[in-house]
This record gives sequence, C-alpha cells and structure tokens, in this order.
Amino acid sequence: MTVVALLSDRTEANARFFDSEAEPLARLCHLMAERFARGGRLIAFGRSPAARSDARHVAVEFVHPVIVGKRALPAIGLAGEGGDIAGQVSLIAAPDDIAMGFGADCDDAVAVARARGCLTIAFASSSGAEWEFDPPTSDAYVRQELVETLYHVLWELVHVFFEHRGLLEGRTERRVHDAGASSFLYPFLDERESDLDAVLEDVRRSVLMKAHEVGALREQTLTDNASVLVDAAGALRASFGRGGKLLALGNGGSATDAMDVVADFRAGGRPAIDLTEDPGILTAIANDIGVEAIFSRQVIAYGAPGDALVALSTSGNSANVIHALAEARRRGLVTIALVGYDGGRVLGEGLADHVVVTRSEHIPRIQEAQASAYHALVELVG
Repeated sequence: MTVVALLSDRTEANARFFDSEAEPLARLCHLMAERFARGGRLIAFGRSPAARSDARHVAVEFVHPVIVGKRALPAIGLAGEGGDIAGQVSLIAAPDDIAMGFGADCDDAVAVARARGCLTIAFASSSGAEWEFDPPTSDAYVRQELVETLYHVLWELVHVFFEHRGLLEGRTERRVHDAGASSFLYPFLDERESDLDAVLEDVRRSVLMKAHEVGALREQTLTDNASVLVDAAGALRASFGRGGKLLALGNGGSATDAMDVVADFRAGGRPAIDLTEDPGILTAIANDIGVEAIFSRQVIAYGAPGDALVALSTSGNSANVIHALAEARRRGLVTIALVGYDGGRVLGEGLADHVVVTRSEHIPRIQEAQASAYHALVELVG
C-alpha cells in the first residue's frame, strides 16, 4: 500500500459523493435550520468505537462553534454505553429534534427517533432514515472521511438560513447575526430574504466548493507529507514490535479524532490508550493542576520508553498538547503530531519526531484532511 494509492481512492470517491449529494444536502440544511429554530436539538449516536467518535465529533461542532459569527446549536452525542442506543434515544428524543445515526447497526435507534417525530439522518442505505447518505466506496476509512466532511458541511451551512429572515418556518424576527460578519464564509450569500430556491442553489454551490477544498487539502496533506507518514509508520511498527503501546490525544474535535485513532489501532489488535477518554481524570487534573497538564500527567502515568504518542492539533499551538509532547520526549516515547495552519510551535520548534502539516486555516477542512492522514498511518503500519 502506498500513499499515492490511498490518495487516489479518496479523490475519486470525494468527487462522486458530493457531486451527487450537493443538492440534497442544501435542502437538508434548510430542514435542520427549521428544526433548530423551533427549539429542536441534534441527537447523534453510534455503536461501534469509530461511529461513537463521529457522534461525539458532530456534537462538539454544533455546540461549540469555532468560527466567528456562528451561534451555538444544541447537540448531544450518545456513545452507546451499555449498548442500548435505542433506549437512550427513546429517553431523550422529542418531536422537533434531529436524529443522526452513524454506522449500519443503528436501525433500531433510527426507528425510535422517527416514531418520536425526529428528522432522521443516517449514513448507510436501508437504515429507515428519511435522509440516507451512502458514500460510494466499500473502504471503511474513506467512508468515514466522506461522512466527516458531510456533517461538517451541514454544520457550516445550516447557519446560512439564520442569515435570511423569512426562510424558516415560524420565524419572523430579524436575523440574529449581520450577514457581513460571516459573508466571507459563504461567497454566494447576499441580501435576499424570501427566495428559498435561490438560497438553496447558493448553498448547493457552497457544498461543492467545500468538497473541492477538502479534496485539494487532502492531496496536499498526503503528498507533501508522504515520506513523513512512511517514516512515522515505520517508527510505530517498530514500537509495537518491541511491545510498546500507543497514546493519543487532542482537544475538541481533535479529541474525537484521537478517539478514532485509538479505535482503529485497537481494531487491528494494537495496544492503544485514548488520553481524552476518562472525564474523571481530565476534570481532576484540570481542576487541581490546570488544563495545560491534562495530557502530560497521563503521559507520566502511562508512558514508557519505546511507546508512541500521536497528538492532533489544528493550530499546532495548544499548550496542553505541547506539554504532552515535551513530557513524552523526556520519557523516550516516539512522538507523532498532526497539525494545521503553518505547523505552529510544534513544527517551528521541532517538538515532535514526525510532524504532518495540513496547510490550511479552516478548521473543519484541517480535521478532514487529518483523518485521511491518520487513516493512512494506520494502513501503512499494517
């Protein structure tokens, strides 16, 4: 398996998927905005470890918008503890909510949500959801990457409809945010207030633009960092061969990506620990010592010479990530960092042994390209 081959599979699937789904996604953004406007919430769920990471990820994006001008929207990620997702959905779901199911084994939970009047979305065919999106590939990693772009696009573009008074059912108040504050995000956004078809067309074009952006960024990430990924995979393989384990970490959406990294390596029989996984440990350290120590203290507890650490950061400047990388290096761990922007302090100061840089300042696209990078790392390790 080569990095070039991994990129080719993703490029073709990305173009096919979003060319066919751009128009439905625009309509779905409008329907979701209507639900949010009526007080509805997004309820995301999944059973497998990888699916649970996506449910957590989409909830983070809606609740904690990282782009100026976006409102926080209510979202809940159900991780399926105990396995009874349908039971959890039945306790929480209400008629104006939006239910989003990840994985092919969520049909029962989708059915419960639909019976309760939720707008239902799923990422597999024959799920019973009103809106089904089935990526055109059998590769589980590529499917997950396309789905991540899809829910990021929903999160970004649902806000367009809050910029246009008169387009949301039951909404008559003036827009909360001035369009000028976020117009740079939506190059087709103008002052039209009542022409739904025109706005839907603008959103459809934005979907295609964002899909093109991530396609180009994925190519940059995998092409420019091909030798870094190969070397990092060799170091990881050697670590596992010596009986070492992997630690993974990140903040926010990058924390859910760390969850996914660990899930993927565990699925391949590799020992891996998610340093974002235990809220008791995270909150104890944050409360008693400080947020900057939440990962480094765990590296002290779990790390041993010959182990490996994978750190994800969109900026490359997060203090708790930098402290963890420094502690890992002091303790003789192999350090691998996936960073965005210009690489930040992690690249500039040489804080990791292997640094994969995704050169963008747009956080959703960075995370999507980083997913391709760590999936490539998993496959190269073998």
